[in-house]
Amino acid sequence: MPISALFFDLSGVLYQGDERLPGADHVIAQARRNNFILRFVTNTATKSRQEILQKLASLGIDARADELFTAPDAAQTYISQHQLRPFALVHPAIRPLFTHSESNANCVVIGDARDGLTYESLNRAFRLLMNGSPLVGIGDNRYFQDEHGLSLDAGPFIHALAYAAGVEPIIMGKPSRAFFEQVVRSTGLTAGQCFMVGDDVRGDVEGALNTGIGAALVQTGKYQPGDEGVLSQNFPCFANVSDIFKLIEY
Repeated sequence: MPISALFFDLSGVLYQGDERLPGADHVIAQARRNNFILRFVTNTATKSRQEILQKLASLGIDARADELFTAPDAAQTYISQHQLRPFALVHPAIRPLFTHSESNANCVVIGDARDGLTYESLNRAFRLLMNGSPLVGIGDNRYFQDEHGLSLDAGPFIHALAYAAGVEPIIMGKPSRAFFEQVVRSTGLTAGQCFMVGDDVRGDVEGALNTGIGAALVQTGKYQPGDEGVLSQNFPCFANVSDIFKLIEY
């Protein structure tokens, strides 16, 4: 089936730190010329939507507000729909999404809070979970790549709390099937008409494939040698995002 929609991860695929990755601007421009539906799909939890869009614009990457799907937005929607009161361990940039008096919190939200993930804060979250509060994770990534190298992401902390409290985390963002399905629905297409490009073999590639979306891994960002062989499913692997049009049919 010809591909009609392209999903792009951001950090590690279109940019790294404050630098645009090779071909990123040209790929997006070419995709628009060929009438692809575009979605920018990210677990980034250290920037607001507006900051993400401003960063992409500053790098010459044409991304529009209605094309951006973030894990923090998905988590906020879930909490609002279920009328939950969060104790949120998140980065200050997205804290406005989870404003609430924490004295009567009835759920725990974990994101990339960096230095906010202390023993004291995690222990408070653990006690809420032990009293029956649900655990909502913003993404489930194991690590990310930044200017210092590979760094722990929120996933290990989410699973540590889940293990300690004996609960199943509710993951909002990649690799959650529900999150990918939400992005697919926004296109009006089937999963088989969509294609995901990412640097995370688990969060991007495996998550997409498990939802019926085609996927490719790029050897930039958090990619590590040997990632090509991690999954049982077959998928292409390219040097960078500029190679994507060597593969897809349109």
